[in-house]
Amino acid sequence: MHTSSLQQNILAELDHELANTRKMLERVPFEQADFKPHPKSMSLWQLATHVVNLLAFKTLFVQANSRDFLDPNAPKPGPTPTSKEELLSRFDEYSTILIEALHSSNDEKLTNHFQLHRGDQILMDRPKGAALRIMGLNHSIHHRGQLSVYLRLLDIPVPGFYGPSADEAGGF
Repeated sequence: MHTSSLQQNILAELDHELANTRKMLERVPFEQADFKPHPKSMSLWQLATHVVNLLAFKTLFVQANSRDFLDPNAPKPGPTPTSKEELLSRFDEYSTILIEALHSSNDEKLTNHFQLHRGDQILMDRPKGAALRIMGLNHSIHHRGQLSVYLRLLDIPVPGFYGPSADEAGGF
């Protein structure tokens, strides 16, 4: 009987979700970067950039043991991309770094805890693998879902992720 490791499972899930996320980002129209479906919403470009920058956060879960939001020396994402090409280039770069970090890790390291805090306030304390799935993958999938609504409202065909979308043959 063959058993998959935690690391292998995360890599397989990540491979699938990264491909879907890139399909979505390829459709984001830079010329409508300021679009907001509601005053409380992020702009289209802020949301797309956040989806990309979350990849660096996922890498942090794998490579570090903690992150303090109040630490002025903590790693920060680069400046906001100024074109779709720049956004996709950052996505590809951050994806590669994350995959390499996961390949350099192992199941034992992924069961070590990662702590997210703001000064003395602990926001999250979970095994790295769980942090990666909950605050990394699930968080990204949530925001990708928001992006799909933005695209729908802009009348841009939404790609299918787990089967065809309503914009593709056989979709519903």
